[in-house]
Amino acid sequence: MKTLLLLATTAATAIAAPPEPKFTAQDIDRAVKIGYGVAIADVDGDKLTDILLADARQIRWYKNPGKRGAEWPRYVIAEELTKNDNVCIAAQDIDGDGKCEVAIGAEWNPGDTEKSGAVFYLIPPADRTQKWEPVKFPSVEPTTHRMKWIRIKKSEWGLVVLPLHGRGNKNAEGEGVKVLLYRKPEDVNAQWKSELLDDSMHATHNLAPYPESENRGGFWFCGREGIRAVGFNEATGGGTELPDLIPIGFRVLGKTNHFAVFPEFDGAGEVRHGNLGKVGRFFATVEPMHGNRLVTYTYPEGGRGGAAQVPRLVLTDKLNQGHALACGDLLGTGSDQIVVGWRGAKPGDTVGIAVWTPLDDKGEKWRETLVDDNQTACEDLALADLDGDGKLDIVAAGRATHNLRILWNDR
Repeated sequence: MKTLLLLATTAATAIAAPPEPKFTAQDIDRAVKIGYGVAIADVDGDKLTDILLADARQIRWYKNPGKRGAEWPRYVIAEELTKNDNVCIAAQDIDGDGKCEVAIGAEWNPGDTEKSGAVFYLIPPADRTQKWEPVKFPSVEPTTHRMKWIRIKKSEWGLVVLPLHGRGNKNAEGEGVKVLLYRKPEDVNAQWKSELLDDSMHATHNLAPYPESENRGGFWFCGREGIRAVGFNEATGGGTELPDLIPIGFRVLGKTNHFAVFPEFDGAGEVRHGNLGKVGRFFATVEPMHGNRLVTYTYPEGGRGGAAQVPRLVLTDKLNQGHALACGDLLGTGSDQIVVGWRGAKPGDTVGIAVWTPLDDKGEKWRETLVDDNQTACEDLALADLDGDGKLDIVAAGRATHNLRILWNDR
């Protein structure tokens, strides 16, 4: 594996060098068409973490065999839902029965900001290896692009749907992107009503839920104009708090910056949250959308603070269409590492996945380890302990490489 050490210009408190990441690759599907979205959840209630994939024309889940190296049986649970491709998937046990609920985003046509976009809830049969019944939401925004089940209260989850563009937008101008929340009705065949959470941006790309340590539900989302947070206040029955600007940069295109902490910020396509030990935390971003830079914004004392308290560090500007991002402690060091994947822009481009490891307690020094060298044109990835050894593994879908790959954590 190739490694690279990145040193910041400011001094940092040294910590014992963590071990190098080490993985064993296993392709569990070599017939992926695009691999738009990966989700991780227990589908059949056997207490093993399964893998779900939103591919172009099919929704599949792969049953965890319970040991490394074994075949992962795959099951098609929905296909040909709309004329155009599926584009995203959300899977989460939201009712506590040990089996996940699944929602799908489809009718993907990013050039149609008027009539594209569809959202489905899938009703499972008794045998979850068979086809599931799709329930189409009656009213959605065009260019449905990303979705997540987000905790609203301790006992309630909602489906947050993030379009790519605002309705009728051209060149990211026009109406704002409507970030919508759907609460599951008692009768899932009934109308799923939407609630507007935010419409401040004009081109968005991805979202990330708050970690369990936040002790409240919410999520961050990002786009060309900035990064925002939406929280849910359980004291008011899960009502939303006002969307909060993250002190990284927020601007309205063509107008004066609203939050110009970092003038060099030119949008983000991915955002995730990570921890530096017990007190520090950081945001990791891919900038700009489909961008070439992996960037961190570090909060040494765990709070947000102002610009002076939020150092910005470009870890690399060599990504070729960065399109997947995750944070987690894969090495058992007590601090999170960053996993980033890039897919390339054209045939023959170099693609892959790298793990970036903090080497100090302030996030000023990082080490890069290339863990997938030109084997997976990474469209999406997720982290999960798939074999129950207490270590996070990487699941990645390759677009041009047409594979669904597990990188088994050997540390």
